[in-house]
This record gives sequence, C-alpha cells and structure tokens, in this order.
Amino acid sequence: MKNTPWDQRLARILIRPLVNSPVTPNLISAITLIGALTGAGLLTVGDSTLANWGAAVFVLSRFLDHFDGELAREQGTTSQLGYYLDYASGGIGYGALFLCLGIGFRDGVLGPWAIILGAAGAAGAILSVFFNLRIDKENATEIGTENDSVGYPAFAGFELEDGIYLLAPITWFGYLEPFFIAAAISAILYTAGKLVHILSFQNKKSP
Repeated sequence: MKNTPWDQRLARILIRPLVNSPVTPNLISAITLIGALTGAGLLTVGDSTLANWGAAVFVLSRFLDHFDGELAREQGTTSQLGYYLDYASGGIGYGALFLCLGIGFRDGVLGPWAIILGAAGAAGAILSVFFNLRIDKENATEIGTENDSVGYPAFAGFELEDGIYLLAPITWFGYLEPFFIAAAISAILYTAGKLVHILSFQNKKSP
C-alpha cells in the first residue's frame, strides 16, 4: 500500500502471530471499542491518576484499531460487516471520549458549557461516521478492500487522526483541558467539512 501510515505498518508486523490463531478481526474490533469506552469513562471522574490511566487505555485502543483491518487482510477475511464495525468502533469511541471529557471538565474554565462542547464533539464524531460512509459510496470503490475508507489527511506517514496519540502525554503533563477544547472544536469543523463535501457532490449530480 502506497503511503501507508507508520502506525498501520507497525500493526501489520504485530498481527503476524495472530494470523493462524482463533483471534478474528471482529473480536479485535470489539476489544478496541471496549478499551476506548473504558478509557473515556475514566476521564469523567476528575481524578488525575485515573485520568492518566484513562488516556493511556484510550490511546492504546486507538492503536489497536489498526489491527482488525490488517488481520482481516492477512487472513483473507475482509467483509462488509468488518468494514462497518471498524467505522462504528471509531465513531463511538471518539464520541464517548468527547462526551466524557465534557463531563469531566464541567467544573473547569468552561463550566457547564464543557458538557455542551463535549456533546457537540460527540455528535460530530458520530455524524462523521455516516458522512464518511456516504463519501465511500460516492467514491464507488469495492466494499471490503483497503481503499474503501475515506481516511484522514496524511503527511510523511502520519495521519490527522494520529494526533490522538498525544492524548496520553498531554494528560500526563496536565494540559488535557485545552486539548479537549481544541479537539472538540476540530471534530465539529471536520464534520462540517464532510457535510460540505457531500452537499457539493449532490449539487454536481443535480441537473
């Protein structure tokens, strides 16, 4: 694959021992989602130690998110179900993260507005799943292949989504709240951009 992101390349290496095991891509998707929800949930408590662990678990789950697709390709078990599960796992995981951070920072600089911002970021994460699925359909590629997904803007082997790996060190150094604000706003803008793309495509199709 051309311009494969670094984390995906690493995942491709790490899943090799699992190729002939009973582990399935869909099982990894489920584990990834559970990890993301667990990590996000730990961020609502307001305890710095739990937040540190929560950030680490969430980041790990996002890295593991690359394992299901790579394993499916190595096992020759790519499927439409796995395609949808991968999208759903990511959307729900990010949605939970924004919502939980909003709840966790309800007593911070934004006050109750943190919950609203978190909910807006969560809505953006969920809507982006549907928008990206729609764009995938527009691209008219074969479902279940590596090129189905819209993906994220990339440069030098890093995708925009890779910024989530900064969540752990940012949390450990005490800068989680500004990260939350910036990330939630970015998620909203990203979703708006996808909506504009879809509307533009519809206008081009209109006679």
